[in-house]
Amino acid sequence: MPLFHYKARDKFGALFEGTIETVNRELVATQLDGLGYIPVSITEEREGIFSPEFLQQFTRITPQDQIIFSRQLATLISAGLPFIASFETLIEQTENPRLKKVIAKVKQDVEGGSTIADALERHPKVFSSLYVNMIRAGEAGGVLDEILNRLAFLAEHEAETRARVKAATRYPIIVIAATAIAFVVLMTFVVPRFVEIYANFKGTLPMPTRVLIWLNKFIKNYWYLIIASFAGLIFGIRWYINTEAGRLQWDNIKIKLPIFGPIFLKLAMSRFSRIFATLNRSGLPILQTLDIVSATIGNKVISRVIDNVRDSARGGKGLVQPMRVSKVFPPIVTRMMAVGEETGNMDDMLVKISDYYDTEVEYAIKNLSTLIEPILIVIIGGMVLFLALGIFLPMWNMISLMKG
Repeated sequence: MPLFHYKARDKFGALFEGTIETVNRELVATQLDGLGYIPVSITEEREGIFSPEFLQQFTRITPQDQIIFSRQLATLISAGLPFIASFETLIEQTENPRLKKVIAKVKQDVEGGSTIADALERHPKVFSSLYVNMIRAGEAGGVLDEILNRLAFLAEHEAETRARVKAATRYPIIVIAATAIAFVVLMTFVVPRFVEIYANFKGTLPMPTRVLIWLNKFIKNYWYLIIASFAGLIFGIRWYINTEAGRLQWDNIKIKLPIFGPIFLKLAMSRFSRIFATLNRSGLPILQTLDIVSATIGNKVISRVIDNVRDSARGGKGLVQPMRVSKVFPPIVTRMMAVGEETGNMDDMLVKISDYYDTEVEYAIKNLSTLIEPILIVIIGGMVLFLALGIFLPMWNMISLMKG
């Protein structure tokens, strides 16, 4: 929060100076008046570029911070505390300085007559459209504490899933990185020594050795171009993925990748079902629910199918037919949703779909290392064989010539 420097006089006319950390000048004047002082001047202190106030904007608000915020606010509201008192308690309890500042601004907006949802919507980098719309539904239905608990559960579920995926991919990433580093070290320090040995070799060097020598010369002479090209390629790919066409193509590739593709698709199906069920239970209109699901699903290919489902629902048609036509949604999803539509028990069916795919994802992640290991062995074995042949074949040839 901003820091204000004030000058004030007491009832005897004596001048006092000090600082108060609060939201705005009006609150400083109110506090001074409550203490019996007459404000003379109130100025906001402008801090330097490396001040805590400046550095706060780079502080990351983690999913765990948001989960704790939701749980605590739900507990305070269910205990019967007014909204303003609840936010004041959260400001005191929150450790993240950036989130503390956001909560203070939300409290100020609510004090000014804004709804909680509208106040949260002014901070889109912290609170997603899913979060804001569910809060709006909770305020309208008088079940805000229940909605906050659902949001916390949804965030916990996604955080656990991300943690499992990271844990499963850590091993192959470490192996690939170590292999790449070993290759660079060999090409930089080991191969040049053998190049000097083979420089006076009069016969024709084997193909693997010639390739190694060429690679060594290329890296030695053009290393800066290699680094620049690699960095340019990364930035170029990231730029293209951030475009509409690039994101669509990348998301399509992701769900069709061998080994990883089925996992990405199952994660998307679990997320779709869980968010859809949570929003539907919150009492949001079906068209608004589909809009939010489309925006938060995290895959453009599936998002487009959901947009078609929304158009179908707007036209008074069913939800399932566009899913079947797309061939993106697996048959189990479309069949169970069809049953849910017919029986009016859509929420329970969606939760069962999500639970099913959570189990499938957990099983797939557990077996991920087993599936990747043969590929890693082939890649590393091929690299080691190539280096061994390139280094030792000329030595064997020289030994044969000496014996001859």
